[in-house]
Amino acid sequence: MKTFHRWITIASLPFLATWLGACSATLSSQVGSEAATDSDLVLAESFIDAFYSFDPDRLAPIMAAAKESAPRLLYYQGSAKGGNYEVLLRTPCARDKEGVVNCPVKVKDDRVQALGTGFDVTDTFHLTFDDGALIKVTTSSNDQDIYREAAVWVRENMPEVMEGPCKNRGTMEGTPVECSRAMTAGYKAFVASPDFPGVPPLPSGQ
Repeated sequence: MKTFHRWITIASLPFLATWLGACSATLSSQVGSEAATDSDLVLAESFIDAFYSFDPDRLAPIMAAAKESAPRLLYYQGSAKGGNYEVLLRTPCARDKEGVVNCPVKVKDDRVQALGTGFDVTDTFHLTFDDGALIKVTTSSNDQDIYREAAVWVRENMPEVMEGPCKNRGTMEGTPVECSRAMTAGYKAFVASPDFPGVPPLPSGQ
């Protein structure tokens, strides 16, 4: 019995080696896949670093393959600079089930402060990658309704702002820093006007 058992054990060694090799290959494949995924996340974090450096020369190269998104994001960066955006909370970028990388950033900025609501907005950048290249960026935010109401009021009551520093918004021909400062002044004017409905209650979690 002992001899027979030892023969089975020795005969099984080639099978064991094959099985271990297959497991190793599978593990290597998984690690490689995770590394590829991580490279997108690393680039996404670099994008956020560059955006909040307020230096377009750092941001533009990262968006070289995102030609349609680049003008709007570079304008937005200038607007954030003009609005004195201060990062309060930076949540790590993460990929959603559709493959888009989302990067939420909570900020304090002049325009929201002008409204006196005590609310700090979270802007989320949605980054789309293709073969390791950033090809598209969109944004969303959880602005309160009063913020949008203020923007409409400025557009309707201060045409000199919209036809002056805020002309050509979202384009490379625009003047985002000046526009942002003018909009902050407009928000202050809205608060001082009889049209201001008052400070809304803070949402839960603020």
